[in-house]
Amino acid sequence: MTFGELVAAFFQHYAIQAYLVLAAAALLAAWRWQPPSLAGGLASAAAAVLVYPLVWYLLHRFVLHGTWMWRVPFLARTWKRIHYDHHQDPNHLEVLFGALHTTLPAIAIATLPVGWLIDGAGGGLVALAAGLLTTCVYEFVHCVQHLGYKPRNRFLAELKKRHMAHHFHDETGNFGIVSFWPDRLFGTFYEREDRPRKSPTVFNLGYTEEVAQRYPWVARLSGGVVSGHPRRRPARERA
Repeated sequence: MTFGELVAAFFQHYAIQAYLVLAAAALLAAWRWQPPSLAGGLASAAAAVLVYPLVWYLLHRFVLHGTWMWRVPFLARTWKRIHYDHHQDPNHLEVLFGALHTTLPAIAIATLPVGWLIDGAGGGLVALAAGLLTTCVYEFVHCVQHLGYKPRNRFLAELKKRHMAHHFHDETGNFGIVSFWPDRLFGTFYEREDRPRKSPTVFNLGYTEEVAQRYPWVARLSGGVVSGHPRRRPARERA
């Protein structure tokens, strides 16, 4: 895949289009109804960008990699869509981006209150727009990491190496995508050579055959429980 092809695939996805439209709408609403001061708007946007890596880390580690959603029947389908399917086949474009009904509330909850505290409703809307645009940046880097593109930029190459370790070596660390300072802060950052043994649950996130016997809802939706590298599975398991 060339860089141009990657960019085209990125902007054609409905989730990215939705984030961009909603960010523009939030900025327009702030400008028309309650524009923040220049300092307040800049501070609100900066706060949203700064808090984003920590919020993503906490959601990724304790929600997406948590073991509680598959235990609840009405949450099992959501967990399967937002992360289990992504780890089952990390390079599958259809589940590379988050589902809007889960990402949009999370972005709003993480950014609107921060901006509101800084400069009222206008600051909240600016912070929301900043969060949506930051999500686009994260998703673009996520595309670089997962699609068949080899980055020439050294920084992007390092990000891809660490994220690929999360998906193909040990899923219990390297939860970041663009920024890994929360991983360093909470002790989950690692270089691959630091963990010579591959995690046996890197592709199923701990949802094993034994777990499925007690909590069968994800297995029923997935046609069973699969394991092993996606490219080495039988065709019927990759479907």
